[in-house]
Amino acid sequence: MATAYIVEAVRTAGGRRGGKLAGVHPVDLAARSLDAIVARSGIDPKAVDDVIMGCVTQAGEQAMQVGRNAVLASKLLPQSTPAVTIDRQCGSSQQAIQFAAQAVMSGVQDVVIASGVESMSRVPMGTNAMFHMKEGLGHYKSPGLEEKYPGIQWSQFMGAEMIVKKHGFTKDDLDRFALSSHEKAIAATRAGAFEGEIVPVEVETPEGLQMHTVDEGIRFDATLESISGVKLLNPEGTLTAASSSQICDGSSAVLVVSEAALKAHGLTPLARIHNLTVTAGDPVIMLEEPLFATDRALQRAGMTIDQIDLFEVNEAFASVPLAWLKHTGADPERLNVNGGAIALGHPLGASGTKLMATLVHALRARGKKYGLQTMCEGGGVANVTIVEAL
Repeated sequence: MATAYIVEAVRTAGGRRGGKLAGVHPVDLAARSLDAIVARSGIDPKAVDDVIMGCVTQAGEQAMQVGRNAVLASKLLPQSTPAVTIDRQCGSSQQAIQFAAQAVMSGVQDVVIASGVESMSRVPMGTNAMFHMKEGLGHYKSPGLEEKYPGIQWSQFMGAEMIVKKHGFTKDDLDRFALSSHEKAIAATRAGAFEGEIVPVEVETPEGLQMHTVDEGIRFDATLESISGVKLLNPEGTLTAASSSQICDGSSAVLVVSEAALKAHGLTPLARIHNLTVTAGDPVIMLEEPLFATDRALQRAGMTIDQIDLFEVNEAFASVPLAWLKHTGADPERLNVNGGAIALGHPLGASGTKLMATLVHALRARGKKYGLQTMCEGGGVANVTIVEAL
């Protein structure tokens, strides 16, 4: 089977809810990453066979095929470039990477941009369902689904609390993990670790036009006391907003190409894609599936957890990566080494390609070889992608 290579991987710096990126239309925000991936890679824009864009809340400004609209808003891609928008919940753009790699590995296409966008300020999470329900236009839970899962309210927050109880974590465990996410993000930002992956975005501020280049969610003054003092989301639970991923605006993109495209366009690969896995399990506890998806991915790759140099496990809630560490026995020093979504934000449909940008650049900066990325997703699904830095 042919090999799929990652040539470039970029992301915007995260914007907080109502923050610096809130004034940017998501179509234009997505186009910014598409243009950056083309410009930085040096690929002929006409050579791009397809754009696959992840987006979760496909409503309002993110409706009507946001991927295609982003191509049309691009300054570099021609209107002849196809695009498609996909939704695998939080793993949408990680699945975009996997679809892009599958297209390349099958020989069907040679140059594919995997990407993602989510403006959670302008298109609030869940509004694609809630507006219809409020207008009496139906509910996503069908009679057949209700029959199989009677009385079940699908909730990622409830799933995260179930993981806390199942694995025996304390609130202090969650708070300490949250603090470490900020500490690592602070260190990475101050060391310039994100400079190679971040796409500057011009934004309007009270002080005038500025380039947004620093993740807005990082709490540079975070302490264990300040984090532990945040109000519980549920009085009977353990999670708080401080130990959960931050609502975030952002876009990201990864260029995936074949070996033939490398030679034809004189491209230099950053990494090769080593394994693609997706699994599904319990839709109620929901967020635990990365544990078992990782087992499956390692088995299929013929690898052990100790052979992986760096891990990106999305910090949807602190309980998810903590459970993943406990289950896999992975070295915690290799996990989310530049911080995660608790500090950097989780722009839903953009998070998959966002994490891959961070993972690939971190591997190369440290002279490491193998990286593994996984993401918990609504409905009890999880993607795992293993890459080898070159």
